[in-house]
Amino acid sequence: MKEKSFFEKVYEVTASIPYGKVLSYSDIAAIIGSPRTARQVGWAMRKCPDDLPWQRVVKADGTVAGGEYAHIRRELLISEGVGFLSDGRVDMKNFRWNRSEK
Repeated sequence: MKEKSFFEKVYEVTASIPYGKVLSYSDIAAIIGSPRTARQVGWAMRKCPDDLPWQRVVKADGTVAGGEYAHIRRELLISEGVGFLSDGRVDMKNFRWNRSEK
C-alpha cells in the first residue's frame, strides 16, 4: 500500500476539522507527525481542494490568513459561529479543535 503524500495527509486532517472549530498550520503539522513543517502545510493549503473546509485553518495566533481571500475565510468562520477577539483574531482558546472532543 502506497504511503500518503504530505499534501494528502494535510487534506485528510483538514477534512476532519468540525464545523465551528479551527486548527492552526502548526497544529496540522504536529498531527501528521511533522511538527516543524507549518510552512509546508501553508503551501498545501494554497492548493487545497475547494470541497474541503479550508477556512478552518488559521495561523497559530488566530490570524486569518489567505491574502485576497482572508475576508471570505473570515465570513465563513463567522457563519459557523467561530468567535473572534477584539483585535480580529480567532479566539483560539475557545475555538481550536481538541481532537479528543467528539
